Amino acid sequence: MYGDHLGTHGHVAAVADLVRLLAPLGIAAPAVRTAVSRMVSQGWLAPATVEGARGYAATTQAVRRLEESATRIYQRQPRSWDGSWQLVFVAPYADRTTRAAVLRDLPFLGYAELADRVWVSPFPRAELEATLARVGASATTAVVEDFDPADAPVQAWDLEALAAAYDVWMREAADRMAADLAAHADPDEAAYAARFRLVHEWRKFLFTDPGLPSELLPTDWPGHRATAFFQVEGERLRPAASTFVARTLKTS
Repeated sequence: MYGDHLGTHGHVAAVADLVRLLAPLGIAAPAVRTAVSRMVSQGWLAPATVEGARGYAATTQAVRRLEESATRIYQRQPRSWDGSWQLVFVAPYADRTTRAAVLRDLPFLGYAELADRVWVSPFPRAELEATLARVGASATTAVVEDFDPADAPVQAWDLEALAAAYDVWMREAADRMAADLAAHADPDEAAYAARFRLVHEWRKFLFTDPGLPSELLPTDWPGHRATAFFQVEGERLRPAASTFVARTLKTS
């Protein structure tokens, strides 16, 4: 919500606006307030006043995460790769909480665990330092040109499972979108609901797909077809969805 729909509205909204915007998705007001409270405690939202009403704004760290996510979600062309690998050597974890946070957040940035506390990515990730600092971890980094065997880093990702997940997503996405479009009489609201769910389901791949360069992927990679579908349908639904959001914020 704060990234895809409220980004052009200052990453801020009144509580009443959030309730109205999430209602078409079947999310009731108590659930909205519970989610907001959880995000405040996690440091993603902060209280704000919106035209005299109580609301919440995305924090600086949240905006950074949203911008990083948007770059990956809407990336149209695979990044060019120079053949080198980025290694991250995480220092011993202070406790289980820190370890769990690293295991959760580094995959989101596009890293895979090559060995215990050794992470790898084909690209440097701008959010690495801030992410490690936020979870209370520290690390050193290195750039490696060659591995023996050469495909050792690629084996850190389960590409077979990822390919299967893309196949399932493709089979389900069109049906899910059609159901959302048919569930609302207002065409703008219908487009908003369909696009919201489309992006929500697609963004889950941020945790599992590191965006490997094409030369490291199997031939006929299903992720390419899924990406094309997401981009075409997402853009097709965007104008009407944006109209619904702007109208809801204006009339709240």
